[in-house]
Amino acid sequence: MLNKNSKAASVSFHNVSKVYGNPTTGVRAVDDVSINIEAGTLVTLLGPSGCGKTTTLRMIAGLEMPTSGKVMIGDMDVTNLPATDRDVSMVFQSYALFPHMSVLENVSYGLKFSGFKKSEIQDRALAGLNLVGLDGYGDRLPSELSGGQQQRVAVARALVLEPQVLLFDEPLSNLDAKLRRRVREEIREIQQNLGLTVVYVTHDQEEALAVSDRIIVMNNAVIAQDGTPRDLYDAPANRFVADFIGEANILDCQIVSIEGNQALVELDGYNVRLPPRDNQVGPALLGVRPNRIVIGKPGAANSLAGEVVRVTYVGNHLELTIKTNAGELFATSDDVDAPLESGTKVSVTFAKNAPVLLKN
Repeated sequence: MLNKNSKAASVSFHNVSKVYGNPTTGVRAVDDVSINIEAGTLVTLLGPSGCGKTTTLRMIAGLEMPTSGKVMIGDMDVTNLPATDRDVSMVFQSYALFPHMSVLENVSYGLKFSGFKKSEIQDRALAGLNLVGLDGYGDRLPSELSGGQQQRVAVARALVLEPQVLLFDEPLSNLDAKLRRRVREEIREIQQNLGLTVVYVTHDQEEALAVSDRIIVMNNAVIAQDGTPRDLYDAPANRFVADFIGEANILDCQIVSIEGNQALVELDGYNVRLPPRDNQVGPALLGVRPNRIVIGKPGAANSLAGEVVRVTYVGNHLELTIKTNAGELFATSDDVDAPLESGTKVSVTFAKNAPVLLKN
């Protein structure tokens, strides 16, 4: 039986860098990164290809060694320990199942090298299959399973070892959209029920928002922002994060004045007051999510004058493109029963606390 994991450990990086080739002139895959992942939490490393997220995961696993800095798992310095000496398990994008072994044999494989008795290995493997909803599948070969079932076998094989840290490298990228949603919910439920420390790598923003306690967004080998899913969606730190996490309208604006924690921001005659977020008086950037744009009748006080130039019906909402003097806006509307038509004049305002000032 698999119980809540008392072995779950924290993970921390202290000024870690990874350089391929010459330490001075080589490719810097991770650049002076410091992070702290609390025991029992699921933290996602998110970013575009080449940002450093997979290299960071591999340094936790011991599959890559840092060029400089220190890696800790719990109270142990594992910076130079090989993967075999770290109490971590990894679920790969490719599943990496042995095709000639049964499902039960695949799940049992790692336990054979962990000092368990034969009867206990069987019990733990069966408990692992039960945990991922694959009771009765133990005698099948991987080729007899669907992609989603194979991924669950890979998860069960990692879970039965009860590692201090469980690592996922793009685990759902080979699954279709509907199956991806179901399997990510199962991974999250297992993580919470067992109290696992999970580090999860993906480039899928929706996946990261759905499963994570915290998200670490990486770009060009450094951390662009670290926070809760809501922090990153509602208050992106800079243009890159605003663009990468969901969709955002990025608009040029002018900070007219700053008094205390309020900046007076102006866009083509439309004024809003917002936290300055380290910006100064003068030109600035404003980010606003499409679902936080409020569309009204033309001529409303303190608003942007706009014209609808495109309307697209996508089932449960409408997508609209609105032309204003402050820039073209992408907006969404739930009012699918009374759609606006192209050419309609409108006024545009932003929902309270919806826009945020950004750093370039």
